[in-house]
Amino acid sequence: MSPPKNITARPTTDFAKESLFNLLQNRMDFEGVEMLDLFAGTGGIGLEFISRGAREVTAVELAHTQQNFIIQTCKQLGIRNLQVVRGDVFKFLNTCRIKYDFIYADPPYALEQLSTLPDSILSREILKEGGWLVVEHGKDTDFSLHPRHVETRKYGSVHFSFFS
Repeated sequence: MSPPKNITARPTTDFAKESLFNLLQNRMDFEGVEMLDLFAGTGGIGLEFISRGAREVTAVELAHTQQNFIIQTCKQLGIRNLQVVRGDVFKFLNTCRIKYDFIYADPPYALEQLSTLPDSILSREILKEGGWLVVEHGKDTDFSLHPRHVETRKYGSVHFSFFS
């Protein structure tokens, strides 16, 4: 299913997504994983987790066009274990009490709070012990000095920073 033309998200490139999942399959078992997809956009990352055996995905997205696209895609594919939370990521983080095995955040690259996003997520203690946080960002952002930063991988203009 192709995203609608009026979508405002910047979907992760196929090349970057394939590279990310090649890397992740060597680091984790997707089977039974509980995953949180922040700034979910078209839901591609969360849907990929579902296709690889994730038990539950929560996708948080503010834009109605993207929310509806994820919901319709799940209906068409018969996916029942992906929940769409309609709303602001930061408000969701303030109320979230669930712990996740994997958290993925793909905010707008120009997001004002981008530099503090890892702390906004990690300080909530919603990442399970041994879990991973991956933040997608552009070349102008550097998380390498963050105390929980593990590494950054670059795939064209897409950068993935890993935190544990």
